[in-house]
Amino acid sequence: MKLNLMKKAAIGSVLFSTVAMGMILYLSAGKVITISDVAQDEVHRDVLSGQQGSDMKEQALTFVLGEADTSYLRIPLPEECRAEDIVIENHYMDQELCVIVKNTDSAFYESNAISGNREMVRQGSFEESKEGVRLRFMLTDIFEYRTILENNDLYVSFLSPREMYDKIVVIDPACGGSNTGYGTGNIYEKKINLQIAQKLKEKLDKTDIKAYYTRMDDVNPEEEERVELANGTRADMYIRIQMDWNQDESLYGTTVVYNGDYFIPGFGSVELADLLERSVVTDIKGKALGLEEAGTEEYAIKHITIPAAAIKAGCLSNKQEAILLGREDYQEKIASGIYNAIIQVYEEMKIN
Repeated sequence: MKLNLMKKAAIGSVLFSTVAMGMILYLSAGKVITISDVAQDEVHRDVLSGQQGSDMKEQALTFVLGEADTSYLRIPLPEECRAEDIVIENHYMDQELCVIVKNTDSAFYESNAISGNREMVRQGSFEESKEGVRLRFMLTDIFEYRTILENNDLYVSFLSPREMYDKIVVIDPACGGSNTGYGTGNIYEKKINLQIAQKLKEKLDKTDIKAYYTRMDDVNPEEEERVELANGTRADMYIRIQMDWNQDESLYGTTVVYNGDYFIPGFGSVELADLLERSVVTDIKGKALGLEEAGTEEYAIKHITIPAAAIKAGCLSNKQEAILLGREDYQEKIASGIYNAIIQVYEEMKIN
C-alpha cells in the first residue's frame, strides 16, 4: 500500500511539474520574443553615410551601468513598440550595429538611457530618420548578436562569429567605387567582380556556411579593412574575386594568386588556390594559367593569416575573353566554380 502511494505521489509530482512548465512557457511566450528580422549583407555602407544630412541631427546615447543583466546590453523601447517595429542591421565592415525603432522620435532616447553590459560598445548615438529613430552602436570588434524583446526592453548579447557559426568564409570582390580596376570599352572589373560575388551569395545563402562580404555595392573598402574582416572573423578561408590584364592581348585564362608565406599542414593557401583554379576552369571550360605566389603589391593576400587566395577569372586585355566576362551566364559559371571549390574544401579537407 505504501509503495502504491509513493508511486501515485511521484506520478502526480511529474504531472504537476509538466503542467506548471507548460503554463510558464505559455505565459512567457507573450512576453519574450526573439527578434529575427535581421538585415545583413544587403545594407550598403554608402546608404548610412548618405542619411547623415543636415536635417538629421545625431546625438550621443546615454549609458547607465548596472540596470540590466550583465550579459546583455539593454535598450529601452516605447510602450507601444512591437517586434515588427524593430529592424536590426549588422554593418560588420564598419564594426557597427544599427537598431531602427520605427514610429518613435528622438525625445524618447533623450530621456531614456541604455544600460547593462557595454563592454563591446565603444560609443553610441541616435538620430531621427524617415523610419523612426536609428540607434548606432560603434563596436570594439566584429560581432554577431542575439536579441530578446521582453516587455519594453530589447536585450542584445554580442558573440564572436566563431561562437555563432561553424563554417565561415570571406568573399572579397576587388576594386569598387572610384577604383574601377581594369577595363575595356564599357566593361569594368569592379562591376564584374561584384556581379560574380552576388551570384555566389545566392548559392551560399542556401547552405549552412556563413559568408561575409567586403562589399555588396559600388564602394571601395580600404585594403586594411578587407584584411581585418578576414582575420577578425577567423574565417576558414578568404577568396578574392578579381580580373587580370596582360600586355600580350592574345593571352587569356585563369590565374590564382596565393600567400606563399602562410602555411598550415593539410589545408592552406596553396591547396585553396589549386582547388579554386581547377574548379572554376572546369565550370567555364577555360584555360588554366597556373598558380602564382603573391607579391608585395597583393597587400590583402600577403597580410591575411588564414588560407587566402585571389582568383583572376580572366584577362580583360583579351577582347574575346572580356566579352565573355561581361556576360551574366559566364559570370554564373565562375560563381558556380568558386562555390564548388568552397563545398569541396568542407567535404574533402574536413577543416571543420
